[in-house]
Amino acid sequence: MVIINTLENGVRVALEPMEGIRSAALGIWVRNGARDEPPELNGMSHFIEHMLFKGTSSRTAKQIADSMDAIGGQLNAYTAREYTAYYARVLDTHFGAALEILADMFFNSRFDAGEIAKERNVITEEISMYKDTPEDLAHDALSETLYPGDPLGASILGTPESIGAFKRGDFIEYIETHYTPDRIVVSAAGSLDPDAALEAIAKVFGSFRRRSVPANFPDGRVRFTPGSKAVAKDIEQLHLCVGFPGIPTGSPKTYDLAVLNTMLGGGMSSRLFQHIREDKGLVYSIYSYTQGFKGEGLLSVYAALAPENAPETLDLIMAETDKFRRREVGAKLLADTKEQIQCNYLMSLESSSTRMTNIGRGLLMLGRVYSPEEISRFIDAVTEESVKALANEILDPERVGIATVGKSERVLRAGMSAPAT
Repeated sequence: MVIINTLENGVRVALEPMEGIRSAALGIWVRNGARDEPPELNGMSHFIEHMLFKGTSSRTAKQIADSMDAIGGQLNAYTAREYTAYYARVLDTHFGAALEILADMFFNSRFDAGEIAKERNVITEEISMYKDTPEDLAHDALSETLYPGDPLGASILGTPESIGAFKRGDFIEYIETHYTPDRIVVSAAGSLDPDAALEAIAKVFGSFRRRSVPANFPDGRVRFTPGSKAVAKDIEQLHLCVGFPGIPTGSPKTYDLAVLNTMLGGGMSSRLFQHIREDKGLVYSIYSYTQGFKGEGLLSVYAALAPENAPETLDLIMAETDKFRRREVGAKLLADTKEQIQCNYLMSLESSSTRMTNIGRGLLMLGRVYSPEEISRFIDAVTEESVKALANEILDPERVGIATVGKSERVLRAGMSAPAT
């Protein structure tokens, strides 16, 4: 059972005790991500995530690492489009220590000018690494194509130019206005006493006050913009991404989309994998995935292939998506797919980290936490008709974006040809 409390200052706490395990996972979730950044601050959220590991008023960066290693724990963080997460996993006997370390980082990071300069170089190298990773670059190019001029299309990492302009005062000001109580969820799951955990969390998070600015979340208008982008890169493979409009976070069609995506390209038995890789042998890798945001969503297909196979592969991708619009889903396929999703979901619940993530992110982005029983009912409620109706809604060949990375001049299909960038 998930226990939810709101502290007096607005910080929300979600706790889920689990029996039969010794681990406990703890996370701090901040409703701030790359989507909240104006162009001149592109990359700020990700930079702040890095800086919270670079030393506090009482610990150096090495001492932060040593403190967690000394208790055998795991400490990490990541930045997404609409939120940032800081989290740890430890034995239950070290829950208090993990909370103290995370809170020290969260509230007492120094943002030392020398550390900022060093981390700027680290992130610049991270940006270069992504540019040298064509699969990642293809996904970013698709976002840029579909959401031009919108923070959804900008890099989470920022650019060398944007992060190069950040001053210490920019970090302090941004945290003061974006890391505010109303934007924070603290979640914990695993072997824990919920009363003791709540008391400890409230002691650390219950008293701070900061002024807030409105979240830069969309007003519901459609931002998806069909288009194409080709990034020239002297590599042997072509990396192809095809994007369709998805559905927003919290949509009642979430599980219809999960079923549709699983059937389309969510595994080795999916239509894309079986037809394009196994039957035709045209690609090395192919899969589909979904992303949900406030007021917006995306269903994408990725493939890695020889450039000369791109026109046929793209035709087959579009043909497979069109089949969902024209043909019946089939009762057995639907039942098998729902069972696959149910089993994967239920097995994931054996992890304290997964449960901590589910309740923290759910409360942050949806304002509530759905129980495993509720989610299982949502999956069970998906029908052949609802999947086909969703396919007709989002798999529109007139609303599609295409991005490629590789020797784009060798792509013959005119619809994929765009000026190299």
